[in-house]
Amino acid sequence: MSPNAPAKTLNLNTLNEASADAFAQHLNGIYEHSPWVAERAAALRPFASLHALKHALVSVVRQASREEQLALIRAHPELAGKAMVAKSLTAESTHEQSTAGLTHCSPEEFAHLQRLNADYNARFGWPFILAVRGPRGLGLSRQEIISTFERRLQGSAAFEFAEVLRNIHRIAEIRLNDKFGHTPLQGQQVWDWAEALAQHSEVEGALTVTYLTEPHRACAKQLADWMREDCGFDRVEIDAVGNVVGVYEGLTADAPRLLTGSHYDTVRNGGKYDGRLGILVPMAVVKALKASGTRLPFALEVVGFSEEEGQRYKATFLGSSALTGSFDAGWLDQQDAQGTPMREAMRRAGLCVEDIPTLRRDGSRYLGFVEVHIEQGPVLNGLDLPLGVVSSINGSVRFMGEAIGQACHAGTTPMGQRQDAAAAVAELILALEKRAAQVPDVVGTVGLLEVPQGSINVVPGRCRFSLDIRATTNAARDACVADIREHIARISEARGVQIVLEETMRASAAPSHPQWQAQWEAAVSALGLPVHRMPSGAGHDAMMLHTVMPQAMLFVRGLNAGISHNPLESITADDADLAVQAFHHLLTAVASPNA
Repeated sequence: MSPNAPAKTLNLNTLNEASADAFAQHLNGIYEHSPWVAERAAALRPFASLHALKHALVSVVRQASREEQLALIRAHPELAGKAMVAKSLTAESTHEQSTAGLTHCSPEEFAHLQRLNADYNARFGWPFILAVRGPRGLGLSRQEIISTFERRLQGSAAFEFAEVLRNIHRIAEIRLNDKFGHTPLQGQQVWDWAEALAQHSEVEGALTVTYLTEPHRACAKQLADWMREDCGFDRVEIDAVGNVVGVYEGLTADAPRLLTGSHYDTVRNGGKYDGRLGILVPMAVVKALKASGTRLPFALEVVGFSEEEGQRYKATFLGSSALTGSFDAGWLDQQDAQGTPMREAMRRAGLCVEDIPTLRRDGSRYLGFVEVHIEQGPVLNGLDLPLGVVSSINGSVRFMGEAIGQACHAGTTPMGQRQDAAAAVAELILALEKRAAQVPDVVGTVGLLEVPQGSINVVPGRCRFSLDIRATTNAARDACVADIREHIARISEARGVQIVLEETMRASAAPSHPQWQAQWEAAVSALGLPVHRMPSGAGHDAMMLHTVMPQAMLFVRGLNAGISHNPLESITADDADLAVQAFHHLLTAVASPNA
């Protein structure tokens, strides 16, 4: 409990049974100088859980008029502003700004914050609001606050309006935790593990962990140590491709297994939760099972997959492909940027490539595969929902392409007589954008675009580009590809430009198994939260396991508009705690299906 919490904590029974006026009074101060939020939430009782109460308050604000939302925003004080100096902040705001150290700013920091406050107010017309107690609840540093302030000052008004409301909800969540004496201990454990694991990186000041580098091997050892010493797994090993495998045995030696996990490698300059969250959440679950002496009628096998991102070598899903029996021995001859073959990197790491075929799992021994993952997108963040249930992992296809026209003088060649390769690709990009938008859950992206040896005064004769098309079904994906090929033919003919495509990757869609998706939905509902179903546009290890056993995924909301593959990727300890609780609910339901 925080030092600011009342001596006697609030409980749901008191709230549910209170009069409307008393209900609002109990929640006084949760939303700064805005009692109308609690007053309207009183009509939504009873609340089965603290999470349900939090969601109800969020819903009230979401359904309010823009004028009411703006009034709520303007009811908040500036950070290190005049109210703090005059000591006229509410008790809650005083505690929060003090926890973040804003009451101890140096003269230079204080002056900088005053300039930022003035610039922000001049640009947007409302105060900058940040949940300064942060994702862990312990308080952000002054430098973190200033850096966030400077970054968000460059944003759009529409984004900032939504972002300040999201931060207001986070402030309210922490204040509710204080009132209820609630500490998300398991979520904090997950958060702390993620922070500790992020200390291993190939570069200073950024998180980069690629296959079988020294930091990658340090991560594997750390995960194995935690599984063995902190969590109480019965068996822990690092297998022939570098997967970290922990088994928590069931009631009997021949019990079936439930498989779970995700990857611990990262993209270059990535985030702390992509993949890793799906290892740490079930680790927290096993730790709790062990502490309570609980055994399930099935074993729980948690795998930290060694590679998924394809950063050091061209091959991807190395860790999970070994478990599905689809590891291609030809990959062993791939070389990294330094010319080191994968086979040699594995030998140096003490791995035995001859044992890789033995890693294949027999799907008949497994109940299925479930994976927890940070969403890596803005949907849950925009909906103010902490959890989402994945309905399908999109099928995808990737191409590298090149348009070949005629380079010529930019000043002397009339517009109607050009064979502009870059203009042809620009037309293709717009055609892709329009076509993908016509069908729900189809997305198309040109992420790489290059004019080789381009010059400001030369009409581009060549243009290289990438093409990425994804959809919830293979049929929708392939229909989009077919239409884009037709667009390419028309563009080529009209412009006198040759456009060639080389397919570099194709992955089938992986719809969630109905029964396992229903288990995740029931787990989310049991927490008092609405169930939001959504496709995954990103690829996951679950796509590989889908080929040999039923699979389903749970998404966890990301902060900062859900950004991922980026140092700003983040989650709150409260959302991580909900993911752990949802996993507990799923295991309990599977263990006692008739309960």
